[in-house]
Amino acid sequence: MNPTIGFALLLTVLQVARGQKVTSLTACLVDQSLRLDCRHENSTTSPIQYEFSLTREKKKHVLYGTMGVPEHSYRSRTNFTSKYNIKVLYLSSFTTKDEGTYTCELRLSGQPPITSSKNVSVLRDKLVKCEGISLLAQNTSWLLLLLLSLPLLQAMDFISL
Repeated sequence: MNPTIGFALLLTVLQVARGQKVTSLTACLVDQSLRLDCRHENSTTSPIQYEFSLTREKKKHVLYGTMGVPEHSYRSRTNFTSKYNIKVLYLSSFTTKDEGTYTCELRLSGQPPITSSKNVSVLRDKLVKCEGISLLAQNTSWLLLLLLSLPLLQAMDFISL
């Protein structure tokens, strides 16, 4: 094989592998629904397959995704949203029967397929409410921008401290 082609192929594989890494999986409670936030890197244009699952009593239950078939009992209880680098799953009517280890798994097609996943253990009485962590935990850039803008706003007499 031509060394240039081999190097280009290696760079492509490394970019694809990096482009789908799960960086965090968090769980919180919104009213009576469990919210799972699966954050991931997104530096590839290839489509990313995903799957949310619950492992309880050593049995895996697929909740939602494009890789496995979701179990019938969860289909009517799930709501999914996806943005550039986050996939969010809501599981309504969350009870102690839904406690266990939740997994977010991402996969890029290829030979061999490249997967990345994170787990979070969820107990109903240990969950925090999502409202308490929403803006500050998710994105603090607006707060930093505000703090850096205060001297400018003060100098222009828009605010007085």
